Amino acid sequence: MRRYIPVKFAALCLFLSACVTINVYFPAAAAEKAADRIIEDVWGPAKKPTPENRPQTSVAEPGVAPRVLLAATGSVLEFLIPSAHAQADLNIATPQVRAITQSMEARHAQLKPYYDSGAIGFTNDGLVDVRDQNLIPLPERNGARKLVADENSDRGNLYREIASANGHPEWEADIRKTFAQRWIERASGGWYYKDGSGAWKQK
Repeated sequence: MRRYIPVKFAALCLFLSACVTINVYFPAAAAEKAADRIIEDVWGPAKKPTPENRPQTSVAEPGVAPRVLLAATGSVLEFLIPSAHAQADLNIATPQVRAITQSMEARHAQLKPYYDSGAIGFTNDGLVDVRDQNLIPLPERNGARKLVADENSDRGNLYREIASANGHPEWEADIRKTFAQRWIERASGGWYYKDGSGAWKQK
C-alpha cells in the first residue's frame, strides 16, 4: 500500500492548487470598502447614527454560537488552503487615484447645489447626468453641463485606474457597478438617481 502514497499525495497537491486557482475572483467586499472610502473623501464623512437609533446586539442572540463555529471552521480552511482572494483591500492609494479623487472633491461643492435641487442625479452605471435642465438658471446651464462632463470623465478614469492599479484591468466593469451602487446608496435624502430600468427616482 505504501507505494500508492506518493500518487495520493500528488493528487492531493493537485486538488489544493486547483482550489487556489478557481478562487481568483472579483473581491466585491473589498471593492465596496474602497468605494466607500473614496466617496467619503469626495463628499465628506457620512452622518453616523445617533445612539437611540443605533441597532442593539443582544449578548444572548440566538444562533451566535453556530456562526462563531462556522467562522472558525472557515478560518481553519483558509489556513490549510490559502485562497487567491485573501486580499483584504484594493489598492486605491496610487498617485493617479489620489489625483482623480482630489479633482472630484474640488468639483463636488459646485455639483452639490444641483444634486440638492434635483437638476442633476446619479445614473445606474456610476456616472451623473442632467435630470431637469429647467431647474438650472439659464446662465448656469453651460457651466453645469461642463461640470457633468468633467465629473463623468473623472469617474470613468477612476474605475479604470483602480482596476489597473490592482493588476486586473478586466475588473473595470465590476468596479464601475460597485461604485454605481455605493454612490446611490450613500446619496443624501432628496437626491435623484436612476433605477435599474433607467427611470429617475428620489431618495
